[in-house]
Amino acid sequence: MAAAALTREGGEDAFRRLFRFYRQRDASDLRGVVDFSVPGGQVFRSQLSISSVSDQDAYRAGLQPVSQWKAYGLNGYPGFIFIPNPFLPGCQRHWVKQCLKLYPQKPSVCNLDLHMAPEKTSDLWGQSKEKLRRKDSSKREPRSLLEKLRWVTLGYHYNWDTKKYSANHHTPFPSDLAFLSEQVAAACGFRGFQAQAGILNYYHFDSSLGIHVDESELDHSRPLLSFSFGQSSIFLLGGLKREEAPTAMFMHSGDIMVMSGFSRLLYHAVPRVLPNPEGTALPSCLDQALSSDLPVDSVIEHSSDEDWQVCAKYLQSSRINMTIRQVLAEGQKFPEESVTNGKGQAPSEDSHHQENSRAKRQKPNTD
Repeated sequence: MAAAALTREGGEDAFRRLFRFYRQRDASDLRGVVDFSVPGGQVFRSQLSISSVSDQDAYRAGLQPVSQWKAYGLNGYPGFIFIPNPFLPGCQRHWVKQCLKLYPQKPSVCNLDLHMAPEKTSDLWGQSKEKLRRKDSSKREPRSLLEKLRWVTLGYHYNWDTKKYSANHHTPFPSDLAFLSEQVAAACGFRGFQAQAGILNYYHFDSSLGIHVDESELDHSRPLLSFSFGQSSIFLLGGLKREEAPTAMFMHSGDIMVMSGFSRLLYHAVPRVLPNPEGTALPSCLDQALSSDLPVDSVIEHSSDEDWQVCAKYLQSSRINMTIRQVLAEGQKFPEESVTNGKGQAPSEDSHHQENSRAKRQKPNTD
């Protein structure tokens, strides 16, 4: 196939060639992309630690009992686990609302802080919700502030310049997201996982995530957790070197990826965001209503119809991804030289979003 032939060409590395292939090719030419809804070939069933998460704790996090999850691995990628949407009906809505309404609030840090006064970015939801609700998808209109959001950092805030975390640039990590992450990590065999840092990525149909490795955390023995909501995407998972051709796979709303062990430090990227394969404005899993009999101590909250209308309008052309990390091992501290003043939050081109806007096309695009 065309994608396979590209990996054998000379010149630029194999990962970059496939990144360009999936970034630019017609949407119908996706035969080489792994679809975990129809496992086979290099995909195999992966075992989960069912006894590590009680059904009650799973329900509290908005998840099905772990015994009902399906989990898959990929030949050649030990430590990689793919879990197709294990969320209970309606529960994805909570995480979407948190990512749009709550998590971008101060003291979190976002890309808009780089060129806007703090008072301008203190309530992105409030400044954007009416514009989003009224937006006509058939017309090109200026993007609201919420639609200009590209990333938000939580907990230990990643410094895009130094590519490091530091002890003095830290804010409280959201308790509901920490609980969700701990249950998923435990189900995958990582009991005691501590959610210490989060990077939320906000994608549109013209967005991509450059080729990179997540190696800034001081403890690489703990997994990296990735949660996706909204429109679908192609995810590329490569090797320890960019000369190794990556495997392409679909990620749909509600899907979870866990990168641990050997797979924890592999190159990866998102070359493309795609409309959900059902052909509807939103995936059907996001149309499901939340049950009225949530556990008393559930971290999931009901979203008002008004709030969900804003979220749904946003997701019609967007995808949200949450990546959660444990930065430090138990008892570990940051080395002195890594303590910075917490400034310099601008993302490098190779580590974050790359827009296909007209303005950016005139700049060198490394990936």
